[in-house]
Amino acid sequence: MDPVELGRRLRGRRSALGRTVASVAADAALSVPYVANLENGRGNPTISALDRLAEALGTRLVITLADPGTEPAVPAPPPSLVAFTRGRRFRREVGVLAGLLDEDDRAVRAMLADALAAVAAPLRRDLKERDWERLLDALVLILGHPPGE
Repeated sequence: MDPVELGRRLRGRRSALGRTVASVAADAALSVPYVANLENGRGNPTISALDRLAEALGTRLVITLADPGTEPAVPAPPPSLVAFTRGRRFRREVGVLAGLLDEDDRAVRAMLADALAAVAAPLRRDLKERDWERLLDALVLILGHPPGE
């Protein structure tokens, strides 16, 4: 993966989680300038640094060997999703679900952002805020009720 694409993915994930560069850098035990440089497509990170960043961002590092020109398995989140996850409605639903699921807000935020991105990926278009709201409603409905009800 080229450094610009890596930076775009790191920034997209961090933004979707509503995190600052400083908080991610602290959780990954890396310096703020180092993480900022990676997000800006500069630097040559070690696998260890990428693994720590992935963990700090609530995900995991996956390394694959692929033929040139193949699409990445996990694209960067669309800009409209990043904007949506910063909104009051998304934050409110994260808080409600975190309480219902007895989970940390950060974990629920990551789970919802990942689920929304995964549902939207096959659609091959950038969704509008109302579309994200509908998808979020469906996820909240499913996750907010125990299995079998």
